[in-house]
Amino acid sequence: MFSKPERLEIDHHTIKMIVGLIALSLATLTSLFSATEITSISASYHEGGWARNIFVGFLFAIAAFLMAYNGRSRPEMILSKIAGIAAIGIAMFPCGCGGHEEIIKNVHGISAAVMFGILVVFCYFFYKRASDKGHIQARIRAMAYAACGIAILLSILVIALDHLIGGSISLRIPRLVFYGEAVGLIAFGIAWLLASLTLPVITKTGERHSVFS
Repeated sequence: MFSKPERLEIDHHTIKMIVGLIALSLATLTSLFSATEITSISASYHEGGWARNIFVGFLFAIAAFLMAYNGRSRPEMILSKIAGIAAIGIAMFPCGCGGHEEIIKNVHGISAAVMFGILVVFCYFFYKRASDKGHIQARIRAMAYAACGIAILLSILVIALDHLIGGSISLRIPRLVFYGEAVGLIAFGIAWLLASLTLPVITKTGERHSVFS
């Protein structure tokens, strides 16, 4: 019924596609399965049940795929491993949300900053690679990578600024951190999904890859 697969294991295109889909869905699913209106995605850990399972499980999945991804250069290989470890740090050391105590102070926040910071760098790698190709689909992707990198960076800066000024912004926008994390994750997901080169229209026919072959 099904033909024999051409590859014995998933390649980096499939890794990027899976990571992109997980990142795109994390904010929506944790919010959907939380019993309360969570003020950050990380707060879903303290909700328990499906919300916690999705939060921890998806982060471990992202971590595993990032560690499996070597990119096309030594810096990409090293950075992906660090980002994978940071994703585990986010999952294993929950935030001090809603009055909960942190297991080790600041590990959660530092891990999140490291992971998102590295994702900005990957957006630059993807942007440079697409720009060098020159054809119209690649140029569109390059602009999308740049936009995603800027979105991730701005989300980090807004959350950091709110923290530095004692939560003045989040007093007016209670779900500020959630929105910032969601923007960062969605931008991350879009960038990696585009980089998987599996999507039609945005990917030139000759460079498109199928995950079912």
